[in-house]
Amino acid sequence: LPQTLPLPPTATVQDAVDHALADLRALEAELRRAEEALGADASPAALAAYAALLEHYEARGGYDADHRVDIALHHLGLPGLVKRAGARDRTLGTLSGGERSRLALAAVLAGRPELLLLDEPTNDLDDQAVEWLEEQLRAHRGTVLAVTHDRVFLRRLTDTVLESEAGKVTRYGDGYAGYRTAKAAERARRLQEYADWRAELARNERLAATHAVSLGAIPRKTTLDSFGHGAFRARSRAHGAMSRIRNARERVERLTANPVAPPPEPLAFTAHIGTAEDDRATPADARAEPAVELSDIRVGDRLHLDSLALSPTGRLLVTGPNGAGKTTLLRLLAGELRPDAGEVRVAGRVGHLRQQETPWPPGLTVLEAFAQGRTGTRDEQADALLALGLFHPAELRLRVRELSYGQRRRIDVARLVTEPADLLLLDEPTNHLAPALVEELEEALTNYPGAVVLVTHDRALRARFEGARLALEGGGVRV
Repeated sequence: LPQTLPLPPTATVQDAVDHALADLRALEAELRRAEEALGADASPAALAAYAALLEHYEARGGYDADHRVDIALHHLGLPGLVKRAGARDRTLGTLSGGERSRLALAAVLAGRPELLLLDEPTNDLDDQAVEWLEEQLRAHRGTVLAVTHDRVFLRRLTDTVLESEAGKVTRYGDGYAGYRTAKAAERARRLQEYADWRAELARNERLAATHAVSLGAIPRKTTLDSFGHGAFRARSRAHGAMSRIRNARERVERLTANPVAPPPEPLAFTAHIGTAEDDRATPADARAEPAVELSDIRVGDRLHLDSLALSPTGRLLVTGPNGAGKTTLLRLLAGELRPDAGEVRVAGRVGHLRQQETPWPPGLTVLEAFAQGRTGTRDEQADALLALGLFHPAELRLRVRELSYGQRRRIDVARLVTEPADLLLLDEPTNHLAPALVEELEEALTNYPGAVVLVTHDRALRARFEGARLALEGGGVRV
């Protein structure tokens, strides 16, 4: 199951079903040819070959495949495509991207393959559809290999996690819980290695300095006239100290040349600290006024909202089906959209993570995109970005056009967490981010001292959300 159907907009729903069931359709055609051949050759060998084909076809549930497609379409929220007059003749161009993805998923599941390869299978599914999908996959008699950022899906279904990072694949057992435990242990180990390196470096620097002071206190020559030998070099008695100094300095050089990098600090959002002279930059709580106030808002038929207020430390989760006005509300608060009627008041600085990726010029590098519009030297910007652990040093030189969607998303996240804001507007913030990074982002939101307005389909994030909830439906508010 690819993320997008490899078919043109002029292809029909039936074409998509046949494409997903291609191997089953091929097996069916082979079975028909074998049936026809039996009329001319009914030998035991021909009968045995036909019986083997028939057994394989029945084991795959070939006779019921189209019926299973209909069942899947119903559970995945596409009852209008259930096989009846004209339904399968619709062209893919008349379907939304989410509908095309669900159509492909329904057909792939109906094929009952021995190996299921699923790329983000829970995208574009509501909670009921995801739960049905999880039931189907648990009952699947075969192997399932899924690429997913859905933490609930990972927790409920996986027994092995493969993490691909920086060209290296690491295997973790015991499901998603085992993965999280191993990642925590890995971070603790890296912290200990860094602490040990710093301690060893400091110890050898002290040794070198201490012995150098002791050596400096020894006179270079001492006169012993009583023995009739004149002056002799007392420093020769300090050869041991000099050797210890040399050894300590060599260890310092080796440690400095081979430093142990600390693990990146966890992500953290910060509220902007303004001044009394700059009222616009003064944080909302310092002015003792709400972070957000809306009244009598109308934006065409997309959003009708009588009133909304959010405290300087408030949390608001906005829910609703696609097209209900969630993104419209965030754009209003960000100042990107003016209402047709009503008043919008937002205090303090706003940080906005949009659902759509930022349209960076493709020729920009990762570092240039991160630093665009910001003050500071190139080295300062590179240090700030690398400190987050979102990119490796070699990746800073990559062009934006060379990045995956998830990598481009990380640029937006990096800019958000390094720019203080009093109000965070987050539109599907976990999209295309690795689960470990999502866990960090969630923790950062928990510790953030400002106000948050969140739109998300992430089931784990919604389940753990603590704050007010606003349900939008058809542009209005559902109480």
